[in-house]
Amino acid sequence: MRAFTLALLVVVLFRPVGTMAHPASRELADAALAFLATLPEDSTRRATYTVDNPERENWHYIPKDRNGLALKDMTPVQRERALALLRAGLSDRGHAQAEAIMGLERVLFEIEGKAHRDAGLYTFTVFGTPSADGIWGWRMEGHHLSVNFTLVGSSYISTTPSFFGANPAEVRTGAKSGERALGELEDLGRGLLTALDPAQRAVAVISDKAPNDILTTNKARIVLDSPQGLSFAKMTTEQQKSLRLLVRAYVMRHRDDVASVDLKKIETAGWSGVHFSWSGGQKKGEPHYYRVQGPTFVIEYDNVQNGANHIHAVWRDAAGDFGRDVLKEHYAQEHATAAKP
Repeated sequence: MRAFTLALLVVVLFRPVGTMAHPASRELADAALAFLATLPEDSTRRATYTVDNPERENWHYIPKDRNGLALKDMTPVQRERALALLRAGLSDRGHAQAEAIMGLERVLFEIEGKAHRDAGLYTFTVFGTPSADGIWGWRMEGHHLSVNFTLVGSSYISTTPSFFGANPAEVRTGAKSGERALGELEDLGRGLLTALDPAQRAVAVISDKAPNDILTTNKARIVLDSPQGLSFAKMTTEQQKSLRLLVRAYVMRHRDDVASVDLKKIETAGWSGVHFSWSGGQKKGEPHYYRVQGPTFVIEYDNVQNGANHIHAVWRDAAGDFGRDVLKEHYAQEHATAAKP
């Protein structure tokens, strides 16, 4: 075992217990280090980049060749450690959804017989040196799944862009017939639309035709335009509760202690500035799209392709994707401190 791997093991096993950090920061760093400690030199080169490498923002959700180390190229122990890192970053619900999404690759292979429909093609990448109080990140990505974590110091964790998708949205043949990996996202969105009265719905529905995909696609940076649709302030108490539940369904993909901070950020920015809009058909089975946009975030969901049986669902932070907002502040403070005589 080479020196780098031994050094990682030393960090994992002998980290000072007095180090103060957010529990999530420590647990994610330990999980990442445990994964990296299993890798030989050639695999380490594939799986690691510096934290400032442009690859960190090179994300996508389509089936394509990806940088990083794929599950199919790992030993059983390496796969176990990689998936433990994913498990450490997600909530029980989010982890169950991620597993279901990966499992759909086997369903697609049975339908299409194409080699790229392979649950082993999900890749893991670590950016920088994992540490409970350092600046680093990690990504797990493949078809219809992009999990991105950026950690800045011991108290800040960014979890966006966060993309989950499902094809088929509802499995209609075979052993998994009836399974809906992301059924909750469709049901909550349509449930809110259905709860609106005719006047409210006339404001919320902004188009009879749904776009072919989420509008932010895989852009590294997004800029939020003025929100469209029905505002939170114009909803009844029960409708507002439904909108909150819809937002929680996206944010709570991630571990609870991290997600609670993200929800607090949304609360602080103000629910009064949050809007819900819908495009496309309103009946189940018709192509449709919805968007939830607040002062700091946007959620997009579409189910248009493959006869409206193919979901794309993303949560973005306009300023904080990849931890940009806090990283900018951190480097500014660091520069100011260094400049003092």
